[in-house]
Amino acid sequence: MDLLVMTLFLGLVLAMFMLIPRLRKSDHVKSVKSNISNKASEAYTKAEVSLHNKRTDCWIIIKEKVYDVTSYVEEHPGGDAILAHAGDDSTEGFFGPQHATRVFDMIEDFYVGNLVK
Repeated sequence: MDLLVMTLFLGLVLAMFMLIPRLRKSDHVKSVKSNISNKASEAYTKAEVSLHNKRTDCWIIIKEKVYDVTSYVEEHPGGDAILAHAGDDSTEGFFGPQHATRVFDMIEDFYVGNLVK
């Protein structure tokens, strides 16, 4: 009987260790999305975007929307190709045949605002 209770207790503790990080990650994702939606009302001129043109500060324009992809530059499977249009319009390259359809969902995580016409 003691062995059964101890086994159940240990199982509960292990389950909590596995569940708590997932809950925290979920909260973090919500706060990141909340921050993104707060930035969504921002508008930037092409001149403002052009200042973000390096590896450590990389913004791009896709279909008149502005994205801060700085955190993705090092992970980009195409290497430094993402830097070819840093601070500029990347629409043509983004919709090229080299990109899988999942990038269309991924890019929204980097959205910071709209381009002022």
